[in-house]
Amino acid sequence: MRSERHTVQANGITQAVRVAGPPDGVPVLLVHGNVSSAAFWEPLLPRLPETLRVVAPDLRGYGETDTAPVDATRGLGDFADDVAALLDAPGLFAPGARPVVVGHSLGGGVAMRLLVDRPDRVAGLLLEAPVSPYGFGGTRDLDGTPTTPDFAGTGAGTANPDFVARLAAGDRGADGPTSPRNVLRSAYVADPASLGGDEDLLLESMLTTATGNDNYPGTAVASGHWPGTAAGERGVLNALAPAHFRLADELVAVPAKPPVTWVRGDADVIVSDTSLFDLAYLGSLGVVPGWPGEADCPPQPMVGQTRAVLDAYAAAGGTYREVVLPGCGHSPHLERPAEFVAELLALAGVPTGV
Repeated sequence: MRSERHTVQANGITQAVRVAGPPDGVPVLLVHGNVSSAAFWEPLLPRLPETLRVVAPDLRGYGETDTAPVDATRGLGDFADDVAALLDAPGLFAPGARPVVVGHSLGGGVAMRLLVDRPDRVAGLLLEAPVSPYGFGGTRDLDGTPTTPDFAGTGAGTANPDFVARLAAGDRGADGPTSPRNVLRSAYVADPASLGGDEDLLLESMLTTATGNDNYPGTAVASGHWPGTAAGERGVLNALAPAHFRLADELVAVPAKPPVTWVRGDADVIVSDTSLFDLAYLGSLGVVPGWPGEADCPPQPMVGQTRAVLDAYAAAGGTYREVVLPGCGHSPHLERPAEFVAELLALAGVPTGV
């Protein structure tokens, strides 16, 4: 399967979309994660059967889609609205299509939001290393209880400024742990050898990220609680913060519950109960000074939260399947593509080998 680039006017912006497969094929919508673009799906496409109709958009501020602002107070609503508008855009899916929606990381949160907003248009969810339904950081238990009233330690202020500067500068080197290339090698996958010949393609995808107050990472506000920063109202990392993105109850309450497959690696360092991007966990390691201790600021149990919410989803009439890949990191579709494709085809009802 090979993709073609389309440009679509939808939800008031120009969106770049990669499309593959016949228009009447089994519909699949691929939603990429943070600091990437639809190009992150390109290594997967040759492994997919021609019977699928695959649509993979660049989210706003990534790839070749417009650098439109992100209103963080809507959580991931801006992204979900953009994606929802593609469902009926001419030339992408057959009329009335209900795709299986695949969401990676941030894209998993977009997929959940899309299901909540448009349950009639989603045939199934494949959540790949998804952000917790309680957002990223700032919560202490399986119920998503805030660690502090303002969810301190979340949002744009948690971004590494050197990484952001290197993104903005288009840094393609490998001279330091915060270079985009080294972040790709060390955080996006467990084994950098799994990137193979696609490393430069994936790096270029990362470097399309629009940086600034309206996009990545967004605006930060000061907090009186450790570590002194909380989520602002603009930009991507604030849209992921639990002050703005908390849809656990809405997800469980969706009236029509399509099947959910949750695929994750047990060596993921981004979305994890011991995430190296959670300031509370880094504080517990002594990396971020001044950590107030486990009782006041425990690391976020991201995986446990997702499982608890999906258990509630199943108890309310839905179904889900958790697939844990040993030794795999944050990007199973890159690191363990054969197993990932098998799960996607099973969810889409396509026999393996077709």
